[in-house]
Amino acid sequence: MKLKKQVTVCGAAIFCVAVFSLYLMLDRVQHDPARPQSGGGGNFPRSQISVLQNRIEQLEQLLEENHEIISHIKDSVLELTANAEGQPVVLPFHMPNGSWVLPPESRPSFYSVSSQDCQFTLGAKGQKADLQMLAVSALLPYDNQDGGVWKQGFDISYEPHEWNTKPLQVFVVPHSHNDPGWIKTFDKYYLDQTQHILNSMVVKLQEDPRRRFIWSEISFFSKWWDNISTQKRAAVRRLVGNGQLEMATGGWVMPDEANSHYFAMIDQLIEGHQWLEKNIGVTPRSGWAVDPFGHSSTMPYLLRRANLTSMLIQRVHYAIKKHFAATQNLEFMWRQSWDSDSSTDILCHMMPFYSYDVPHTCGPDPKICCQFDFKRLPGGRINCPWKVPPKAITSTNVAERAQLLLDQYRKKSKLYRSQVLLVPLGDDFRYDKPQEWDAQFLNYQRLFDFLNAHPDFHIQAQFGTLSDYFDALYKRMGVVPGMRPPGFPVFSGDFFSYADREDHYWTGYYTSRPFYKSMGRVLEAHLRGAEILYSLALSHARHAGMDSKYPLSDYAMLTDARRNLGLFQHHDAITGTAKEAVVVDYGVRLLHSLAGLKRVIVNAAHYLVLGDKEAFHYDPAAPFLGTDEVRLNQDSLPEKTVIKLDAAPRFVVVFNPLEQERLSVVSLLVNTPRVRVLSEEGQPLAVQLSAQWNSATDTAPDIYQVSVMLRLPALGLSVLQLSKSFDSHNTLKSSVRLFLHGRDIPVHKHEAFPVRILPTAAEDFCLENQHLRACFSGSSGALRSLSRAGDGQEQRLSRQFLVYGTRSTKDKSGAYLFLPDGEAKPYAPKDPPVVRVTEGPFFSEVAVYYQHVQEVVRLYNVPGVDGLSLEISCLVDIRDHVNKELVLRFSTDIESQGTFFTDLNGFQIQPRQYLRKLPLQANFYPMPVMAYIQDKQHRLTLHTAQALGASSLSSGQLEVILDRRLMQDDNRGLGQGLKDNKRTCNRFRLLLERRSTADKRSGFFSKLASALRDLVFPSSEANSQEALDSQPGSFPSLLSHMTSMHLNTEVLAMPVAQEKPPPPALRSFLPLSTTVPCDFHLLNLRTLQGEDESLPSTEMALILHRKGFDCGLEARNLGFNCTTTQGSLPLGSLFQGLELVSLQPSSLTLMYPLATSFPNSTVVHLDPMEVATFRLRLG
Repeated sequence: MKLKKQVTVCGAAIFCVAVFSLYLMLDRVQHDPARPQSGGGGNFPRSQISVLQNRIEQLEQLLEENHEIISHIKDSVLELTANAEGQPVVLPFHMPNGSWVLPPESRPSFYSVSSQDCQFTLGAKGQKADLQMLAVSALLPYDNQDGGVWKQGFDISYEPHEWNTKPLQVFVVPHSHNDPGWIKTFDKYYLDQTQHILNSMVVKLQEDPRRRFIWSEISFFSKWWDNISTQKRAAVRRLVGNGQLEMATGGWVMPDEANSHYFAMIDQLIEGHQWLEKNIGVTPRSGWAVDPFGHSSTMPYLLRRANLTSMLIQRVHYAIKKHFAATQNLEFMWRQSWDSDSSTDILCHMMPFYSYDVPHTCGPDPKICCQFDFKRLPGGRINCPWKVPPKAITSTNVAERAQLLLDQYRKKSKLYRSQVLLVPLGDDFRYDKPQEWDAQFLNYQRLFDFLNAHPDFHIQAQFGTLSDYFDALYKRMGVVPGMRPPGFPVFSGDFFSYADREDHYWTGYYTSRPFYKSMGRVLEAHLRGAEILYSLALSHARHAGMDSKYPLSDYAMLTDARRNLGLFQHHDAITGTAKEAVVVDYGVRLLHSLAGLKRVIVNAAHYLVLGDKEAFHYDPAAPFLGTDEVRLNQDSLPEKTVIKLDAAPRFVVVFNPLEQERLSVVSLLVNTPRVRVLSEEGQPLAVQLSAQWNSATDTAPDIYQVSVMLRLPALGLSVLQLSKSFDSHNTLKSSVRLFLHGRDIPVHKHEAFPVRILPTAAEDFCLENQHLRACFSGSSGALRSLSRAGDGQEQRLSRQFLVYGTRSTKDKSGAYLFLPDGEAKPYAPKDPPVVRVTEGPFFSEVAVYYQHVQEVVRLYNVPGVDGLSLEISCLVDIRDHVNKELVLRFSTDIESQGTFFTDLNGFQIQPRQYLRKLPLQANFYPMPVMAYIQDKQHRLTLHTAQALGASSLSSGQLEVILDRRLMQDDNRGLGQGLKDNKRTCNRFRLLLERRSTADKRSGFFSKLASALRDLVFPSSEANSQEALDSQPGSFPSLLSHMTSMHLNTEVLAMPVAQEKPPPPALRSFLPLSTTVPCDFHLLNLRTLQGEDESLPSTEMALILHRKGFDCGLEARNLGFNCTTTQGSLPLGSLFQGLELVSLQPSSLTLMYPLATSFPNSTVVHLDPMEVATFRLRLG
């Protein structure tokens, strides 16, 4: 303890010296008017000297004003030092105005971002794209004119001799789109269809070497592989080897691109690629995404980093397809908006027509193309809706049929720039019977033979794979695969939101079934935590020669969870667009894996916190640690574990899965109000004791919430000790006020807690900490305003719940579509809400209970990230609604003027523009992790812990759809409405930030920093709103990134299971020996598979992401030491107690080793926004 006090005194002394040094430095600047200007050799102009002098006088005044604060800190420190070893805990104290003040932080943290790291978001060094989606959208009329046979397009004409010099090269690509769950479950589809498709494929491709086929879903392929003979496996390898069978994309699934998070997108891609490499020895070259409902620009980035060179997309708004077709821009180089050297470019092919089925892929006229889908021959189970059936090709009709098809091929080719044409041939679950293989392949081969035998047609037609097509295209254009073909445009942006016809926008699925969207994200956070902890525990166990005692079998649970999380990224799973029974199947898989991952985490934590590793004993029947919470069923909300206390101490292990140190309030449930909490060193901790409420007015008997503030090490494990104690000196009870608003409701309160019951409406009230002041309506409990310390002005920030209905006409909202009946109407519950206000030293909150939603707005009193935003949770239950969608809307005075920003996959930010010319539903976008609005003064960010649909329909507004209950199908094949709603908890953080240029009367340190920045960079663009507006991209601040991470990566508190005898000595585990720069995110540390699929190898994949961030927003005390290093990270010394044996940079999914400029260096360098994978061994 003495050491701690000495450190505190030294810290305060250093702080005082630093401030004094700054003063002297500024004083010197003042007396040195001849100091040369940084840019040129001349002197400062006189006007600038006077400006400097004014600034320095202001600084002197500020230093004087703050002299008292410093001496107050010094006095507190001296008082602490003078105290005996008696009672070391310094308690928060209650101010007369009702707010709580925390004792000064023993270790103030600093924020040090190098100016070079701010240049990235400012520098307009990116090569401009020829096509920018925002600009295209602003110009498009979106008028939906009738285009003739190609209804959503236009008439296409050509001259017959156009191909005389360059013949048309046509690749017909047979494919079968297999959904891993939609109308049937994954297993049922496999049994009924998929296994037959793949079995027939092996036979039928071997019958003729000219036949081709592509496959993309490895989830199905691996299940089939496990069930086939060695001979059949050898045949598959031969077919892949000779180019007849191509694995396109090669992910575990074809993921949804709207709701999925980039961790899970990468993880399912690695899972598929690793499976392919291990079992077939093949590396995918081309991406194939025919069914996701809109396309994100994150996908081309990930595919490019996995070393794919080309990709294909299909579901794009019909008006955009028409525009791109009319300008021959359907093939383009897709580039990321921040890319300065075209290193993210990937060639993308956009399919031009309505669907990926056969009627919409041979050419513009579906009535003709349908006649060339030979599964629809008369006598079969499906026919052509256009009433003209296909005819089998014979020697008598081949000439006429071939020329009819050739006309379609030529018309389609006019939409593209090259003389190479791609014609997909397939549909959902096609080729499941040998007869269909024969019908398609034999009839098409007769057509090809006829066309190829007539040189006057100037066509070469054949079956091909996707990569056959791209290879021929590159060859014809005279470039190496992956390079930009001459004349092809560069495009940047994304393809949301999608409409397939009329005003039918697929924006409902951004929210559909939010319960499972949330559960998927919880599983994702657990998988990341389990991967990292397992890799570290296994490395330490091997290092200590203890790996024989470590449960290596946990690796099978990791594999299972990777695959179930991967399966859930499928575009009918996370989207909420599958049948009810299929949704239950996904839920059961998610729950099973969640329980498995909790076991993996518990076992790793058990090993890592033991002081004596020799004492480690793994008992699967009696785990050493319990879990933090349990879920009883796949559709129930989690229930936190209640820790039973008596006189003997109970220990709790706390895991922080973030790569940054974290100052957080950790809350536990215990069975007694008489509780004492000690740190690992035996220091008593201040405790906030609160009641646990079962409802608005009922406390839970014998359950109490204990909250302590902890500084948690990065990726580390801390140990707490809890015991029952009658010494309540360190326990501070929350106070509660209940506003019943005239309702006659009995209140069951606990004698341990003071509860004031106020029967009628009260005046507005506020909660505040050292950073924020949030004010609420006395009558409704709704948030009214938010102000930041030192701002001097309140920012109007009102919360409202609203409801969208659906149309009364034939087309109504469903699982996919959002078709509202006009603007949202205010939510009008039959009773006024009960409002409960809880106030305490570490957090205060306002809970508002309506009939269909319980909202809790919590303000943490923490000197760090958690104290800089409001935490909002909405427990939603709309199971008695009919055709309604519940909305949460925030209204402010921010002058956003129709511009707002949503993230893509938690990876990047995409600017959005509200378009008045489009219907309301077209202006909704996916929000996987955040959305924000801003003006020259402020930015308001809504962070979310689950993907939902969001929009800004008027200036200063931000809204999100919380849940939707719809009674009918929306005619997209599902055949059901959305009637299986669950009680769902949606969690958010609301962050109000101020631009550093905003005119403000702020605190001393902000002013000091601002003045210093202006002195050092007088002409810096760092604060230029104009520079920011001219950029196509936008970036969150570092605080915003950290807020998102805190929300999505919760602390796990695991009680030691055994109550008696006392457990062996436990020690906290600090895995990192250096601080990770705060713009780096350790995305994963994934142990790779060994020879035996169920066991680990000695290698791991370390995946790092360097985040792009905006320096133009003020950074207050983040509660941890935040520094940036221009993108370098020394890995050699990163892991405490482990040596880096080998390090190999690799492609994203580990398929290709990458060259490194410094072969023996263990320092890695990443550019902003880049994700990089390293293959490493720790010894």
